[in-house]
Amino acid sequence: MSDVTIAAEAEFDRQVARLVELGYPDLAGLSAERFGEVVAPLRKAASSRALGDHDPANGQVGFVLVVTRRLVSIEDAMQRTTLVGRSKPGFVDRSFEEGALARFVAPDTVRLPDADAYLLFDVQRGEEFCGEVPRDAMDVIAGRARTVLTIEEGIALFTLYPEVLVKNKCYMLGGSRCGDRRVPALWISQHAPKLGWCWERNPHTWLGMASAGGRVGPRNRV
Repeated sequence: MSDVTIAAEAEFDRQVARLVELGYPDLAGLSAERFGEVVAPLRKAASSRALGDHDPANGQVGFVLVVTRRLVSIEDAMQRTTLVGRSKPGFVDRSFEEGALARFVAPDTVRLPDADAYLLFDVQRGEEFCGEVPRDAMDVIAGRARTVLTIEEGIALFTLYPEVLVKNKCYMLGGSRCGDRRVPALWISQHAPKLGWCWERNPHTWLGMASAGGRVGPRNRV
């Protein structure tokens, strides 16, 4: 077994343990043992490829275990997040009208595994797009054969790597849309992580566009 495989399996186990510590099994209505069984098939997928560029402090992560809203709601997942060195929980901005989050789903151009949990590979925070028009940033990412992140993926990224969400290096999530011009985004507000949104034609100097190289489900690669 190679050192890379060992590192990947150890990192997968760390991520699962962290989610259990944060109470994800309870949120999903599962025992810790059953939660482990749900995500266990992904361990082999994690170990089957190298981590690639992995430098969380600089916004690059080899892979992230994503638990979808099928198991844990977006609101509950946000409440389990904190900034490095802080204890105040994350929250959903009230600018999302009632029922809005349910309408923010992946468009046809963003293919997701049909699974309760999956792996997201080769993840970048995307601060190179700070100050860029979100719509233009999404076009550049598509041209690189990469994929923009969904809300669940963006939350998973900084849940497991809190160091990626820092002042002036926050990120948009172009992989979840609701048919209008809003683009979800994660940034810092009141010393806590906040899920909000911005307009697809309005650039912000402190918001990049997060992306990934691909997704792997229990049975398929997307």
